[in-house]
Amino acid sequence: MVAKTPADLHKLFVETFNKGDLDSLVSLYEPNATLAPLGSEPVRGHAAIRDVLSGFLAGQSQMKLEVERILIADDVALLFSDWTLRGTGPDGTAVVRSGQTSDVARRQPDGSWLLVIDNPYGSRSSID
Repeated sequence: MVAKTPADLHKLFVETFNKGDLDSLVSLYEPNATLAPLGSEPVRGHAAIRDVLSGFLAGQSQMKLEVERILIADDVALLFSDWTLRGTGPDGTAVVRSGQTSDVARRQPDGSWLLVIDNPYGSRSSID
């Protein structure tokens, strides 16, 4: 599973997320990447990103995502995508979240792309 373009990153993210494939999901990030979860401090590195993402996968959530815009400058890309996440909370109630991610990706020496910064809520810092 390799992202050959920046858009492939978001396509692969949704596919692996919806399958609940945590290992493949984490492999879409550079080893020292940063993830900015809503309501808490950003985390850095595969281990911390794995911890955050495992919480989302535990709710057997399903994600839809539509790439809105990609800006590329040499080996760096900025991706904007609208997403919706539907799942079940710890108490069994239905949970629906949505947002617009603003992510930074970098082309790797082999030509593939990986996430460097995953900012799933863009400029929002809380749920409205």
